[in-house]
Amino acid sequence: MLIPRVIPCLLLYEESFVKTVRFKRPRYLGDPVNVINLFNRFEVDEIALLDIRATQERRPPNLELIRDLASECWVPLAYGGGIRSVSDIESILREGVEKVILNSVLESNAGLLSEASREFGSQAIVACLDVCTRWSGGYDVYVCSGRRRLGVHPVARALQLEALGAGEILLNCIHRDGCMEGYDLSLIRMVSKGVGIPVIACGGAGKRSDLPLPIHEAYASAVAAGSIFVFKGPERGVLVNFPERAELEALFSHEHNKADLHALHL
Repeated sequence: MLIPRVIPCLLLYEESFVKTVRFKRPRYLGDPVNVINLFNRFEVDEIALLDIRATQERRPPNLELIRDLASECWVPLAYGGGIRSVSDIESILREGVEKVILNSVLESNAGLLSEASREFGSQAIVACLDVCTRWSGGYDVYVCSGRRRLGVHPVARALQLEALGAGEILLNCIHRDGCMEGYDLSLIRMVSKGVGIPVIACGGAGKRSDLPLPIHEAYASAVAAGSIFVFKGPERGVLVNFPERAELEALFSHEHNKADLHALHL
C-alpha cells in the first residue's frame, strides 16, 4: 500500500541535535551525523532539519554543516533556518538538500517565497507555519521561534503562503511541541481544508498510533514528529527509533481497528 510520508523533524542547536518542549528547554540528543546515519538505516521517507538558532542569532545557514549532513543523508533532506535570500537557497540546494523551509524571513520579505518558487520550483519550497493557542481561545501565528505574534488567523496566513508560491506547508503546533499529547487535529483540519497544497502536520505525536490521525481525520498529506522518534519510555531516554514498513502499513490501514493497534503495543 502507499503510505503517507512520515518525516522525522530534527532540531539543530549549536551544531548538535536537540529536542524542545513548546519551543523551549532544548535537550541534547546527540551528534547530527550519528543521528542522520541512524535514520538512514531505518529508511525514512525524508528528514526535516531546522536550525532553531540561526534566525535568532541573525547568522546565515551553516553551509559546512549542511554539506556534511547532506552527504551522509541517503533520503531527501529539507532544511530551514537563517535563510534570507535566493542566494542562500541556491547555496543550500547545491549542497544536496532537496527542499528549503522558509518561515520568519517571510514576515519582512514575502517576495522571497515567490522569487524562490519561480527560480527553483514550488516543489523545492516549504513554508513553515508556527501556530499556538490563545489563552482566550482560538489560534495565533508566530515567527522567530514563537517569540513574535503576527496577529493573523492560521488559515489566512496559509492562504497567503499558498498564493505566494509555497509547494507545501509545514504546520507546526507550538502548544503541542515536545508534549507528546497528540496532534491538534482541529487546527490541522482547519488549515488542511483551507488550502489547496499539501500540509505536513507537526507537533504533539506521543505514540505511534497518533501518526495516522492527521491523515485519516484531519486531511493532512504527511506527518512529521520529533519526540517519538528520539525518546523511549516514561523517562524519555534518548533512543533513535522508527517504525518498520509493516508497522506503518498497519498503522495507516483504514481496516485496522483499535484492538489491532493495541496488539502492536503502540
